[in-house]
Amino acid sequence: MSASRVDPLADLIEPFQRRGVDLGLERLQGALAELGHPERRFMAVQVAGTNGKGSICTLVHAALLAAGHSCGLYTSPHLLSWCERIRLGAEPITEGELRRRLLELQPLARRHDLTPFELITAAAFVAFAGAGVTIAVLEVGLGGRLDATTVHPRRDVIGLASIGLDHREFLGPDLASIATEKAGVLHPGARVVSGPQTAAVRAVLEAQAVRQGCQMQWREPLQQQGEELVARELRWCSGLAGSVQRTNAAVALGLIEALRELGWAIPDQAIRRGFSEARWPGRLQRVRWRGQPLILDGAHNPPAAVALRAERDRLGDGSIHWVLGILANKQAPEMLETLLAHQDRAWIVPVSGHSSWGAEELAAACPALAGRLRGAGDLEAALTDATGSRESPTRPVIVAGSLYLLGDLLAAADLDQGETPSPPCHPF
Repeated sequence: MSASRVDPLADLIEPFQRRGVDLGLERLQGALAELGHPERRFMAVQVAGTNGKGSICTLVHAALLAAGHSCGLYTSPHLLSWCERIRLGAEPITEGELRRRLLELQPLARRHDLTPFELITAAAFVAFAGAGVTIAVLEVGLGGRLDATTVHPRRDVIGLASIGLDHREFLGPDLASIATEKAGVLHPGARVVSGPQTAAVRAVLEAQAVRQGCQMQWREPLQQQGEELVARELRWCSGLAGSVQRTNAAVALGLIEALRELGWAIPDQAIRRGFSEARWPGRLQRVRWRGQPLILDGAHNPPAAVALRAERDRLGDGSIHWVLGILANKQAPEMLETLLAHQDRAWIVPVSGHSSWGAEELAAACPALAGRLRGAGDLEAALTDATGSRESPTRPVIVAGSLYLLGDLLAAADLDQGETPSPPCHPF
């Protein structure tokens, strides 16, 4: 298993990496104005939040496609390729087209001192306009108020995924601060749909909706009946696994209904088809590595760890082995204490190319768990040990903690993503 992957677009993106994260709208607004405002040529659905944004975007996009609309999708981060972030219709933008767009944007990006995220956002808007997309689904990258996607002027429908503690170094130290930044996407006249939020977050969102004069709707998780989600006596089948998808599907359905109110034709049959065909890699994804069953999940913050622990508990009693790679700026001790059941063991691995938590640091931070933590020099060593020492060869090893870690694993030649296909409809 390779320790690092070669990025074929690095020569066009890495020169801007020195900018890092620098939230703001002015740079991209200036660049788009120079391009003739490609973002004005299509409407947008924008989705903000902490966890579940990508799933909500995927469901809405799939339903729009099934209804026959010319639809784009913009998400982040990616697992294997920058091309994953931009979908023109059902397919990711080709590497050749993205390279061409990025080449064309290089002089402009230097003039406006764009960050990598701003550069790829500009490329997405140009590609959407060039493809004649009529509506695009945009996942907020970080925060909301100053996120690059918020420069889009026609975000008539806005979704809010679950908001929790993450990226505190950029968004603030507590839930109220983080919610304030994410609520910055709200604007006058927008139709806003949110799933359940904590009391502190809900208070911030409701206050911002009143200030902005938004129509705010709250959605409860869809109910389960067998393998189907039930809302208003209608049943929806989801291609996305995990009980948390009941909430994500509820928000997605609310966004689709808001689009219907604006005149978009999206029949129930298209919603059912789109939801059932939706796929979002790296989220409770079942694969095999050298014939051994794995579950891959991108949980990388405490709220996501709570959701993943619930899925771990569905596997029943008995030891589960984990392979975890967690970036140094994440709340790894809290995540570890949430994820591990009393009989579980975890192998802690470095995330290639990133500063990350080590086993010794975590053992010191979580002394009660120290005896069940193992250090490993790399992902291959951890997987070999974790799969080889299980109580049962049928029990999957769970790999989590970072989407970058999953990207490295998904790029491995000895990973078989086809041996354990996801069923077309998941029970919730």
